[in-house]
Amino acid sequence: MGEVAAEARKVIRSTVPARLDRLQWSPFHTRMVAGLGAAWILDGLQITISSSVTGELQKPSTLGMTSTQIGLIASVYLIGEMVGALVFGKMSDRLGRKRLLITTLLLYLFGTGLAAFVTGHHTGWLLFFYATRFVAGMGIGGQYAAINSAIDEMMPSSYRGRVDIWINGSYWAGAILGSFASLIFLNAFAVNVGWRLAFLMGPVLALVVIYVGRTLPESPRWLMTHGRVEEAERELAKIEEAAIKAGQTLEPVGDDKAIELVPEAQYGYVRFLFLVFHTYPRRAILGATLMITQSFLYNAIFFTYALVLTQFYGVSATKVPLYGLAFSIGNLLGPLILAPLFDTVGRKIMISGTYLISGALLAVSGWLFDNHDLTANSQTFVWIVIFFFASAGASAAYLTVSETWPIEIRAEAIAVFFAIAQVFGALGPLFYGWLIGDGTSRTPLFIGYLVGAGIMMIGGIVEIFLGINAEGQSLESITKPLTSTSSEPAVAEPA
Repeated sequence: MGEVAAEARKVIRSTVPARLDRLQWSPFHTRMVAGLGAAWILDGLQITISSSVTGELQKPSTLGMTSTQIGLIASVYLIGEMVGALVFGKMSDRLGRKRLLITTLLLYLFGTGLAAFVTGHHTGWLLFFYATRFVAGMGIGGQYAAINSAIDEMMPSSYRGRVDIWINGSYWAGAILGSFASLIFLNAFAVNVGWRLAFLMGPVLALVVIYVGRTLPESPRWLMTHGRVEEAERELAKIEEAAIKAGQTLEPVGDDKAIELVPEAQYGYVRFLFLVFHTYPRRAILGATLMITQSFLYNAIFFTYALVLTQFYGVSATKVPLYGLAFSIGNLLGPLILAPLFDTVGRKIMISGTYLISGALLAVSGWLFDNHDLTANSQTFVWIVIFFFASAGASAAYLTVSETWPIEIRAEAIAVFFAIAQVFGALGPLFYGWLIGDGTSRTPLFIGYLVGAGIMMIGGIVEIFLGINAEGQSLESITKPLTSTSSEPAVAEPA
């Protein structure tokens, strides 16, 4: 083992990053988008189904849960996501992107699958049900770090922005799928059967994703920084072979584009904190601001829109899922349509623009809401337009954190900022639920919309001053690896 460790600490020189970035789109990239996008769909599917079946779980013929017990479901799942992100984020940096993707998918499959077999009403079964929600949340939380790291490390620099945003935005494809699945299973089957089948949708899709995920290579960049140069070359050769078969002519990459590294075993959260407070404080502020502001806005609106529709517009609770479906479609279209502009127009313009536009639109919609100028349909349309922009911006927050932190600690950075965002995001539903109250006055919620708009716009302003023009650049030019032997200083903070 000592010889292996010593070998890993030798200086290595590699052109792996430059060779990955010179590639054009190939079937390999399509397969990777399909596999990782499907994994992201699971989160949207899970949350939508869990929200949709809560009414059924209160019935005596199912689990007979109280409103308080129902409310704890989302909280337990959220805590599981945070724990999973922090635990598996560090493990992803240590053990690899592919291994952790499969591991977290299996954990999600295990947790969600067991939830469908809960029976009985006593405390033991209730605790078991919460445990399954926690485990499923851990699996999904762990995927945030592994998937974003894998996307950015294996995508050519010219495509990295759009693909990252597409895949993060595919969450809403899962929400749409979850809405349809819930409507079918809850209406076409017996009360105590439909909700179980809805929960089993996740494990079935997870099996497909695991099969596709096993065919994807480990990140050559990750292998390289861990001293596994031969493995990195083998995995990269497979990617290049797919490109050649697709008709690409790959020019040799000169040694002048190689980077030199001295691989280390691992870096922990202590090293991350050093980077936050000493090396990259402005990037830490940027990443935290973008993640927190979008999380607050999303959780505030997404978890209370049903209350707004029922209490202020008199919409029947049975019709709320249809409005939610339209809401999800708008969230999906934003990343799909706007994503290419993040690579062409640029990161700073697009990120700041989506945050500022969505914040301004929310403020205007709040004024219209307070003046009784909106109906349930027009209110939903306004939400669709707002989140058409906000959804692309929220996806770009993950992109920003992923590509602006060193590869050796990338997944840990994503995990930390994700966990911080979830803590602040959890305050949104509580705050807005309190403002809605019994629905007798619109003014408190109007003030709440102004607060949400201001918070979102803060994210856009911070991006203007601290954002980094990362479009078209290799990850190594944006942020020098911690293991680099270069005597040049790390990439300077934005002016």
